[in-house]
Amino acid sequence: MKAIVSDGEVLSHLEPSAVEAYLKATGWHELNRIPDKVSVWTRDTFSEDKLKVYLPVDQEFDDYARRMYELMETLEKAENRSQLDIISELITTVPNVSIQGTVMQIYTPNVDQLSGKIIIFGVVIDKLRKIETELFNHDYILAIKAYQERLPIVCRGDLIKEDSCFVLKNAHSFALDKSWKN
Repeated sequence: MKAIVSDGEVLSHLEPSAVEAYLKATGWHELNRIPDKVSVWTRDTFSEDKLKVYLPVDQEFDDYARRMYELMETLEKAENRSQLDIISELITTVPNVSIQGTVMQIYTPNVDQLSGKIIIFGVVIDKLRKIETELFNHDYILAIKAYQERLPIVCRGDLIKEDSCFVLKNAHSFALDKSWKN
């Protein structure tokens, strides 16, 4: 059984340019384009494999998330991979996302203020990933405690994929995760 991605929030933040780059890298080529509306892609590696996907090029369309869901369904069948595997390669930004994980590394604090970068090992699209973020004041102190005592944490922020690394910008609501005790 393969997982299906139906979270409209996640699907609506897939950037058309990232999907185009993925399609090119995986053997698809653009067949047609209606400017500012849709691009049509095909993959004809085998004569019986004449598939088409329709990529909306404007994220503001009301049905953008639905069209991305349909694209994910086609890619899942064509590539015989789970939608989670595919989407984890496509995701570039998710605003105000909640991250659960553990603090794996604390960088040397900044000398001019109580702050510093940390690495969280957390779940992004159902896979454990390293996530870098910068924390300030009480949140930074709490991160040090979580690191020293190996306590799970939760926080929110804007998740951005830079190259192959994830960065949590505007981190807030940093806290020890009490749910693991229940």
